[in-house]
Amino acid sequence: MYFPEAKSHTAVNHLMRWINRCGQLRSELEAAHYRPCNRHFTARQVQLIVDYLGFPVSVQ
Repeated sequence: MYFPEAKSHTAVNHLMRWINRCGQLRSELEAAHYRPCNRHFTARQVQLIVDYLGFPVSVQ
């Protein structure tokens, strides 16, 4: 949702780069049991991402 015009693998790479650059977000995600090999985020992890990065705005 943060990169609606990007292909899915590119969007995931961009999102992970943002997460890795925000040390506090990454720490909180890890505390919420996030691991880099996970393929999905839990509801709690999604809420943390939105808290730090803001709600994704759809471009139309």
